[in-house]
This record gives sequence, structure tokens and C-alpha cells, in this order.
Amino acid sequence: MPGAIVGVRHRGTTSLAARGATAPDGGEPLRPDAVVRISSNTKPLVAACALRLVADGVTALGEPVDGPLPELADRRVLRRLDADPDDPGATVPAQRPVTVEDLLTMRLGFGFVVEGPCPTLERAAALGLGFGPPDPHGPPPPDEWLARLGSLPLLDQPGSAWRYELSSAVLGVLVARAAGRPLGDVLADGVLRPLGMRDTGFAVADPTRLVPSFVRGEDGRLVPFDGVADSRWLTPPAFPDGRGGLVGSAEDLLRFAGALLDGGGGVLDAEAVAAMTTDRLTPTQRAAPAAAAFLDGGGWGHGVGVVGTAVGRRYGWAGGLGTLW
Repeated sequence: MPGAIVGVRHRGTTSLAARGATAPDGGEPLRPDAVVRISSNTKPLVAACALRLVADGVTALGEPVDGPLPELADRRVLRRLDADPDDPGATVPAQRPVTVEDLLTMRLGFGFVVEGPCPTLERAAALGLGFGPPDPHGPPPPDEWLARLGSLPLLDQPGSAWRYELSSAVLGVLVARAAGRPLGDVLADGVLRPLGMRDTGFAVADPTRLVPSFVRGEDGRLVPFDGVADSRWLTPPAFPDGRGGLVGSAEDLLRFAGALLDGGGGVLDAEAVAAMTTDRLTPTQRAAPAAAAFLDGGGWGHGVGVVGTAVGRRYGWAGGLGTLW
């Protein structure tokens, strides 16, 4: 790891510090105000934005998504994960509609599969729905993206199983349609600006502070993922992805984490904070292979990972490109 930025808030005092460099070969000294790709730490922010809409009465947790997202009405569900999605006998009707809370708790019925082969998930990847590291210019625009998802059956009955990732992308589309504005605008007005998160967005506001991003290659060494001058985050994406599309800074993530610690920071009410930071999964859902693979024995609230400890709850999340709170 060539460098790291650490932010800490303890008993009202906040500190930020950076060590190391921006690249394995040295690069530039890493600065505390560096802008990075926060990848899956997009998910808690979009969840908080959705909960703002719930508080404002724009939508409701138990409301079916069929209204704003008619592409997901009348779902069919696979009988088996390894079934052929083109086989008419491979699916059964959904027992109930998908709800807003299903999206917040990642119980939509679609997401990563770790149990074995799944032709439907392979079809989703082939349709460009985006499975893997974030790519702001990979998926098609929201309407086309959702239409492609709507052409596939669900993997699980709505609400029955936790599967990582795709629910947050659908939640982002729902937020935009319910509010009647692009996701980036709704997120900025509802969460980012009120919390002073000036560096967070779907495109880089200050390219001079962007640092390159690296991932592990097959030999374990760091290899380039996204640069600076040619970064894919310099221009707004066709699909503002609620799964992992945002850039931001350590200070911004600390502001968001601190807002939850403070009971909402004036953005969320106490009920919404409790919903985010309290495990919503059943013991059976927590123990299932998909949850075990991503949650490591913990649970999931509304957009946030939750772990019970001897002295209370520990909550937060991580982005696969190197951000953790």
C-alpha cells in the first residue's frame, strides 16, 4: 500500500493525516485532501438520500416500487439459481411486489451469487448491468439499464434473501424518478450540501486533487485501474450508479459518519439513523452464503453494515477501491 489517509473523530475533536505517496513507484506525496473513488461507500449515501425522501413523504418504506419503476412490476422468480432463464418452466410468480425497504436492505431478489453457476447472473453481466469494479461510463442510461434488468427474472423471492450490490443501483434509479430529478442533484441537495461534503459527486469537481487508483493484479502487485488526466470520473456518467459511482474525500466520509454518530446531523431524523445502523436481517438471511461472503458474520441495516459487539453496535462500510469507515 503506497499511502494512506486517516481521519478520526473522538469526543468532538477531528483530525486528518496522510502518509506515503500516490503510487507504488512513488508518485506525489499523498495529501489529506486527496479526492478518491469511494466505490461502495456510495451505497450508504444513496440510502440516506432515499430515507430523506421517506421522511418528506415522497415515498414510503413499505411502498411497492412498481409505481416509479414499472419495469419491475409483475416479477417472475427462478425456481433454482442454476435454471435457464429462457425456460418457461424455470420461474414462478413473485409472491409480492418489491418494496422500497427491500432495496434499502438488499433484499430485492437480485445480486451477486456465490452458491454456484447462475446463467441469469451471467446474462445480467452480458447485458451491461455492471458487475465488478465501478465504471462510470460502462452501464447504459437509467431507463435502458432498468429495462434490461426488467427482462430478467429475480433470483429470490422479494424480501427473502440478502444479495449484495444491485439493490443500490435500483435504489438510485428509484430516488431519481421519485424526486423527478437526476440522482446527483437529489443527493447533493438532500445530503451532500447540508453536511458540507464539497468533494463528493459523480464527477470530480477539482481534478488537481484527484489521485490515481490501483487494484491487485494476478501476481498480487498493484496495477493501474484509473488515472488522473484520463480518469473516467472527469465527466458526468450516463448512469449515476448508486452502487459505487461517487468520488469523495476522507473529510467528506468523516462528515457523513459523524452525522450518523450525532443522530443525523440535521439531515436524517433519529428513526432513519436507527434504521440505517440496526441490523434488519433474520438469522437465516445472515447465515446464507451470499451474506456470509460479504458481511463476515455481521448484518445489514438500511444501506450500512452492522456488527453487534459486547458494548453495542459497530457500523460502517467499505469501498473496494480502498475506502473504509
